[in-house]
Amino acid sequence: MPFVTTDDGVEIFYKDWGSGRPVMFHHGWPLSSDDWDAQLLFLVRLGYRVVAHDRRGHGRSAQAGHGHDMDRYAADAATVVAHLGLRDVVHVGHCAGGGEVARYIARHGAGRVAKAVLIAAVPPLMVQTESNPAGLPAEVFDGFREGVATDRSQFYLDLASGPFYGFNRPGADVSQGVIQNWWRQGMAGSAQAHHEGIGAFSETDFTDDLRAIDVPTLLLHGDDDQIVPIAHSARTAAALGHADVKVYPGLSHGMCTVNAGTVNADLLDFIRS
Repeated sequence: MPFVTTDDGVEIFYKDWGSGRPVMFHHGWPLSSDDWDAQLLFLVRLGYRVVAHDRRGHGRSAQAGHGHDMDRYAADAATVVAHLGLRDVVHVGHCAGGGEVARYIARHGAGRVAKAVLIAAVPPLMVQTESNPAGLPAEVFDGFREGVATDRSQFYLDLASGPFYGFNRPGADVSQGVIQNWWRQGMAGSAQAHHEGIGAFSETDFTDDLRAIDVPTLLLHGDDDQIVPIAHSARTAAALGHADVKVYPGLSHGMCTVNAGTVNADLLDFIRS
């Protein structure tokens, strides 16, 4: 299995399929690179090289007891990029992975990044503060921590069965396979990494990172996203100052899976543009 070791001794698992122009994917909390399967298979069959890694403490990467913060996540992504010698890369991040993309580009991406795609992404800042009154109350994330600490298995099952994919909406087309696959990915990772990662994705302020992004950027968001509400996408665009924004009526946080055809078409158009 392909792994690269970071400068602090952590083994990071990655997928590297195909050839051609590279597109690198950064997954959301608490999942793994498997969450991108619908996009990886779509693009590799069209002649692209697709790369996706499991964040430290997630999936098949080492369950390290340290480094569960956005600075380290971005540095780990840079390690994968350097190991594979990637240049002219389109970076795609979902949820927490969108924050990872923003910090990676700002701190490590000079001369290597072609474009960025942020999907239902956490930047610029999720938690509510005096300077960010539109954020979500800290109690929301405290509830996530409590769920991970007390009954992680049931908490993950409830997230996947409910708000993540919009399966709690009337008339939703519920897929037990999708729910079980989300649960499988989550439970493969480290409880410690997931618990500490909640602070990383909710409390990190990415405003300066967004301002540092100087490549073409696409924002994709569903207006029925119950995990990262659509208002965050508008604030991301404002912080960027330049970005194409596409809002999908009625789509959920997990639209890359349950609406893969729609997302893939727009992703391909942007890569080709």
